[in-house]
Amino acid sequence: MIVQEKNITKKSGESVIDIKGLYKSFGEHNDVLKGVDINVGQGENLVIIGKSGSGKSVTIKCLVGLVEADKGEIKVFGTDITKLNNAELNAIRIRIGFLFQNAALYDSMTVRENLSFPLKRHSKKLSSAEIETAVVEALESVGLEEAIDKMPSELSGGMRKRIGLARTLILNPEIILYDEPTTGLDTITSKEISDLILAIQNKNNTTSIIITHDMACAKLTGDRIMVLKDGVIYAEGTYENLEKSEDEWVRSFFV
Repeated sequence: MIVQEKNITKKSGESVIDIKGLYKSFGEHNDVLKGVDINVGQGENLVIIGKSGSGKSVTIKCLVGLVEADKGEIKVFGTDITKLNNAELNAIRIRIGFLFQNAALYDSMTVRENLSFPLKRHSKKLSSAEIETAVVEALESVGLEEAIDKMPSELSGGMRKRIGLARTLILNPEIILYDEPTTGLDTITSKEISDLILAIQNKNNTTSIIITHDMACAKLTGDRIMVLKDGVIYAEGTYENLEKSEDEWVRSFFV
């Protein structure tokens, strides 16, 4: 049973992500997700927290088909992606940005080439000048236009995360999935990334799911927080609600 805290409000009644009864196992005795239900409204930032290994990252990977669900309904933009073929799934994926935990930059490419790659792959009608403009604008949005000719190896961890975010933004996604966006970063850089997530939401009205262990990030970016425990959503509410929860286990995240 979900520990449902009071006074939860969504930014919109329109559902963009609707997951029902999501199950996923890895091997016979490793049940990770045991009936996860998640609903995210248009323009909402949903934060999912939970202990390591609780299935947070698996959930969002199922959402884009990187991991195949064993059972359940995963509706994105009103379409159940579990029933799509590869071509149909790719059409949905183009509308979704995914910021991986390690930023997932191509080490052999410059920053310019890293950002140009998705545009050349998915927007074949763009001219070289249009691609260059889009790359510069994406870098400006994360404050790193001066890094355009650098290699990933020349960048700090925080800069790599911001470049990864710029590459995510370059296709103007309607949904962004963040997998531990501040992991491994110092407090100041983590705050900068969290501020960027919030700025992107406010500017583009993106719908986002943010997986994090960083409670400062959760507090700043999350309109609503869900707590994953034993393969199900155990509690949900605002940061302020959950921080004062009567459930001791839930409160332990906020200490």
